[in-house]
Amino acid sequence: MKNILIIGGTSGIGKALTEKLSATHKLYVTSRNLLTSNNPSVTYLKYDVASGDFPAAALPAHLDGVVYCPGTINLRPFKGIKPETFEQDLQVNFIGLVKTLQQVLPLLQAAPNASVVAFSTVAVKMGMPFHTSVAGAKGAIEGFARAFAAEFAPKIRMNVIAPSLTDTPLADKFLNSDVKREKSAERHPLKKVGTPEEIASAAAYLLSEDSSWISGQIFHIDGGMSSLLTSV
Repeated sequence: MKNILIIGGTSGIGKALTEKLSATHKLYVTSRNLLTSNNPSVTYLKYDVASGDFPAAALPAHLDGVVYCPGTINLRPFKGIKPETFEQDLQVNFIGLVKTLQQVLPLLQAAPNASVVAFSTVAVKMGMPFHTSVAGAKGAIEGFARAFAAEFAPKIRMNVIAPSLTDTPLADKFLNSDVKREKSAERHPLKKVGTPEEIASAAAYLLSEDSSWISGQIFHIDGGMSSLLTSV
């Protein structure tokens, strides 16, 4: 049974991953509000990546995996985005990841082989209007992940999943009607919106020994958006 730390594991993709792994792993799941669990395999910890102190004392002697789920979706024209918004997006998406990994690095190094999974967005590769803030913050994650994976190979692997719009609470304002959902689905070659469970399955794979020869990669799980052109 592996020890897995899931940052932001009580909503969306993080929640789906917690549910997927709880039967086979010991999970330490953080959220901004302290929760309780009836599952002995799941320990909830209070942690706000923007301002809170990391609960390192509550973690085990080693971690086999870390998944960083917090994110933002601020889609606005560039001229209307204040610098503070860029800073906030960078803080939640990237700086929080850096701070977390610095705190748990000794625990990852204490494991025989460890895996780190973070999340980007299809907009980093595609170049989409109104995505300057989130794409900038998520782009930092992709560059960081490759450098981190190189520095700590072969002891620690790190990979990134870059989804398109996924049906999570964070994306609710973009999918909160049948019309919006249908338009979003039509933008993708596979004509559907992604689910948290689909993205969680990919994260579970990257945490497992089945992916032991994979590191420094960006996985585009986006309904074909970043690579397929189905009409000309």
